[in-house]
Amino acid sequence: MAQVATNPTVRRTAGDFLALTKPTIMLLVLVTGFLTLFVIPGEMPSPGLVVTTVLGTAMASGSANALNMYFDRDIDQIMKRTRTRPIPAGKVTPNEALMFGIGLGVASVALLWTTTNALAAVIALSGILFYVCVYTLFLKRRTPQNIVIGGAAGSVAPLIAWAAVTGTVALPAWLLFLVIFLWTPPHFWALALLASEDYARAGVPMLPVVRGHDETRKQIFIYTALLVPLTLAFYLIDFAGVIFLAGGMAVTLVFLQKAWKLLKDKSRESARDVFIFSIFYLALWFVALLIDRVFL
Repeated sequence: MAQVATNPTVRRTAGDFLALTKPTIMLLVLVTGFLTLFVIPGEMPSPGLVVTTVLGTAMASGSANALNMYFDRDIDQIMKRTRTRPIPAGKVTPNEALMFGIGLGVASVALLWTTTNALAAVIALSGILFYVCVYTLFLKRRTPQNIVIGGAAGSVAPLIAWAAVTGTVALPAWLLFLVIFLWTPPHFWALALLASEDYARAGVPMLPVVRGHDETRKQIFIYTALLVPLTLAFYLIDFAGVIFLAGGMAVTLVFLQKAWKLLKDKSRESARDVFIFSIFYLALWFVALLIDRVFL
């Protein structure tokens, strides 16, 4: 692994270490985990449980992302999109990033173990290890299916939340996991369409680089389409009612329409439209579920 030069005179700031956690990605993880806490059947979780579960989930996500930046520092230095990240920009040394990531991971597992339960802590640890060891160190540089399989790591927030509240992981929790899992490829492949030259330059076998843009657009549409029956499943198993069916299906169909448009006109604008809407999709979908659970 190539070392990245770091200017020893640069003063480290809290913002530099925060950037290692990929705050935008972490925010999406927190939104799904936080909202899951309030759709679980039964009494509302206590404020203390909410705080410790959300904080533990955030630390686990930040740990995985910081360690990802440590191992991907050679790629990040090559790609225009990632050159300003803390390590290639010389704001944080690789060893600092490594220690920060490990420390966050240990703290997240310890916090969840002591304030919620062992199952929530083990799920969080599994998510970190899967993202770092399976996705970052193995899949990302070897297969165009990296995002598909690696997406499992970013989908564990509902499982952590469900386990923290109930001590188990029931069918609805796995379906919530599956929603994020199926959302991940359209989200990242839309970005990959916009940055395919960057990925090719760095030698990362993202789907547009290996199988072309047309195949990527088709796969984006297929994975987005799978969200339609999955959204319906929450109504069919009687976990959600008509409010969610209307709201959740509406945002899913908008997502599908944008994927269909991308499939047909093949423009960068359509790819950007899919990517931007995908950022808001999960929050809107989970909010629709929350509103349904509150009012029904």
